[in-house]
Amino acid sequence: MKIAIVGTGYVGLVSGTCFAEMGVDVTCVDIDKKKIEGLQKGIMPIYEPGLDELVAHNIKERRLHFTTDLSSIVDDVEVVFSAVGTPPDADGSADLKYVLDVARTLGRTMTDYKVLVTKSTVPVGTAMKVKAAIQEELDKRGKHIDFDVASNPEFLKEGAAISDFMSPDRVVVGVESERAKKLLSTLYRPMLLNNFRVIFTDIPSAEMIKYAANSMLATRISFMNDIANLCELVGADVNMVRKGIGSDTRIGRKFLYPGCGYGGSCFPKDVKALIKTAEKSGYEMRVLKAVEDVNERQKSIVFDKLVAYYQGDLQGKTVAIWGLSFKPETDDMREATSLVTIKLLLEAGCTVRVFDPISMDECKRRIGDVVEYATDMYDALVDADALLFITEWNQFRLPSWRVMKKSMKTPFLVDGRNVFDPDEVLESGFDYDSIGRRRSTSK
Repeated sequence: MKIAIVGTGYVGLVSGTCFAEMGVDVTCVDIDKKKIEGLQKGIMPIYEPGLDELVAHNIKERRLHFTTDLSSIVDDVEVVFSAVGTPPDADGSADLKYVLDVARTLGRTMTDYKVLVTKSTVPVGTAMKVKAAIQEELDKRGKHIDFDVASNPEFLKEGAAISDFMSPDRVVVGVESERAKKLLSTLYRPMLLNNFRVIFTDIPSAEMIKYAANSMLATRISFMNDIANLCELVGADVNMVRKGIGSDTRIGRKFLYPGCGYGGSCFPKDVKALIKTAEKSGYEMRVLKAVEDVNERQKSIVFDKLVAYYQGDLQGKTVAIWGLSFKPETDDMREATSLVTIKLLLEAGCTVRVFDPISMDECKRRIGDVVEYATDMYDALVDADALLFITEWNQFRLPSWRVMKKSMKTPFLVDGRNVFDPDEVLESGFDYDSIGRRRSTSK
């Protein structure tokens, strides 16, 4: 089978590469000529563990191809996936410009039956807009060509995307015809043979499933952050609370870890978009509005703890930050807590020194030289008045407390991800604060 995937961002490139690994002949399409030329040479536009090797392998096996021109390959493929960006508009709703551009291009160039599958995260009702856009172009040409639209939302976690695609919890496919269902069943046959769940639904339900799933996960995170903040006030330990409620099989343990807020390309955007979708339908998503509000407040919590420790006087302080990306195993800093923290620190008159194993270049691209970039995790601590721990990369988890204390002016650590043992940190001579647990400080 031959397919095309339009968009070589995170979703498109990972999906196209993994389809190729499954034996499908895949052509990835992007209007960015420089990006396509780079991919043809094996240069990755994103960081994802293992992706570069998989791309190189499938290029060598001639199953993975790249082009800037969708029209040149339309006649050769049976299925076209749309994996282009859906950035939020100013009001939080999803911008469908690029999604509809793909539909119009297909309508202008197709000569026989195709299925256009939306893989981007889009609001309910988008498939009907896509269908109308294709039909409008066909009408302009005076052509009567059968086609179908479908929805196949992605559920890839950055940092584990390849394993998520190859061994999925579930594959959701929204269709409106048996012809489209049969074709997509053929494409996903390897998943069916391995007994992975391929769930066929109607198209609006498939579109809603992605938003509902991400919003539920975001809700669990914000709920636990709210609980953690209350634990601090009443003297409870949120880790014990988390274990207690997570052992309830009706609740489960996943996404119950408190911290300094969620970020990334999915949760913030999808929560906003679902709120806006509801507003357009005359309904208010009150729970999700609260989820969003809690998360925005939580992003300043490590800064607030630093302010409390120094009793409001941060002018001239040197503050180190470990971790810049919104989560480990990615260089993605979209909606990252680190950006909020850096902004607040600079406004308070601090010198900020940062280190991240992967995201230093991305940070420079976003904010330039307003912070100092350390050469390693310990270099970031030299003469620092505090360390703010924001992203739980593995290399940070077992540090040398002796080296840290010797390097810092004031051994104070704010653990924004509750990674460290408070007793161990205190015994090492540090003052310590975390999220929803007892403080181990001398102040």
